[in-house]
Amino acid sequence: MHWDDERRLPVVLAVDDTPENLTVIGAMLEGVAQVKVANSGEKALRVAEAAAPDLVLLDVMMPVMDGYAVCRELKARARTRDVPVIFLTARSSVEDERHGLELGAVDYITKPISPPILLARVHTHLAMKRASDFLRDNNAFLTQEVERRIAENLAIQNATIQVVTSLAETRDPETGNHIRGTQHYVRALATQLARDPRHAQQLGSECIDTLYRSAPLHDIGKVGIPDQILLKPGRLTPEEFGIMKQHARLGVEAIERAEQQLGMQVDFLRTAKQIAGGHHEKWDGTGYPEGLRGEDIPLAARLMGVADVYDALISRRVYKDSMPHAAAMAIMRRGRGSHFDPEVLDAFLAIEPEIQAIAARYADTDEELERKQFAQRFVVGAANARQDRA
Repeated sequence: MHWDDERRLPVVLAVDDTPENLTVIGAMLEGVAQVKVANSGEKALRVAEAAAPDLVLLDVMMPVMDGYAVCRELKARARTRDVPVIFLTARSSVEDERHGLELGAVDYITKPISPPILLARVHTHLAMKRASDFLRDNNAFLTQEVERRIAENLAIQNATIQVVTSLAETRDPETGNHIRGTQHYVRALATQLARDPRHAQQLGSECIDTLYRSAPLHDIGKVGIPDQILLKPGRLTPEEFGIMKQHARLGVEAIERAEQQLGMQVDFLRTAKQIAGGHHEKWDGTGYPEGLRGEDIPLAARLMGVADVYDALISRRVYKDSMPHAAAMAIMRRGRGSHFDPEVLDAFLAIEPEIQAIAARYADTDEELERKQFAQRFVVGAANARQDRA
């Protein structure tokens, strides 16, 4: 029933195999409800499916299909399962009434029918149906609104990540395909690791989605590294490498400032902070910036650590050629238990064909490498000129 239309009378379906009873019920409910009638169980189901009544008054003792069978079928159908059913019957035993209520009926009125009792029960259950429909409609609206807000927030988060990572790409032209490649490696790796019962609970679908969305922020701290070091076309000196290593802390600090501005904890920022701060930690404790060891390193960072090293090995840079996939995998295997979490690396090795396909998809072309070389030479030249003027 559309309860917001006050001019519309509710629909009551009366079901009885005796025509006189249907006539009496119709007269009793005149002006209270639109009464539709059915003289058999089969017809009652057809009328109920078509009319979607607000209440069913149902005789029990009918040939072929009795009232209990009709009620059972009404409750099994999506269109009529929420329609209240009142049994009208000459059966007055407690057992009969118990059976009717167990089938889903809301009330049980014995014959001969008392008009005041029938009207009172009809008014009561129609009012309850109206309240139930109102709550159901509002719950559906609220559910849709919550889903819309969640989708909106995810879109804002994704847009924010894209803006921030685009900013990182303007500082370091090499990061574009690296960001996208490592993002897909992490998702594939986490999905594989989740097949292990020891990690299945921690790596649910929502967690893997959060990892995927957070992964592009793993090197965001490089925005704070001077151009002469960040874009140097060659091996860094120990002093320069010491400055470069600060990007892990800088990334954590940047994300922490974002959390402070929000005034709340957000899953994807918490995960992004773990990744940014820990993806250069090593399983044996020789990594940076904290020298964390083993499972003290967040799982998100251990996943990114594997993805980051592999991508660095196979990617072309202005100061080095790309390494063949087989050679890169050999280096990864040698790092099992020292650089990498053994279980995470084993999961990585188990999906080698998928990893190789992702690598091919995000490999730099000659044109892209030439563009990066030009951009780096330009930015470094400008940075050196500013330093000379200073």
